Amino acid sequence: MTKAKVIQFRRGRHTIHERHFLIEVDESKNRKDTEKFIGKEVIWKSPAGKIIKGKISAAHGNKGVLRAIFEKGLPGQAITTGVEIK
Repeated sequence: MTKAKVIQFRRGRHTIHERHFLIEVDESKNRKDTEKFIGKEVIWKSPAGKIIKGKISAAHGNKGVLRAIFEKGLPGQAITTGVEIK
């Protein structure tokens, strides 16, 4: 299991994708390092103990950031919290 951090919603100038999040992994520094995480499962645990699962879909940019799609949207409080990649 790898620890990572939720950075932000995936968003554009006028739109926000509620289920898509950008995730930063400490181990990956460029796009090539992110290839091993694509297709893996992501788990976010709320402070109350609720679990929301997602899947790594693609790399986002060239700096080692990943794009994850969750089955339900995460709450806004999830930003800057930790997730686990299986």
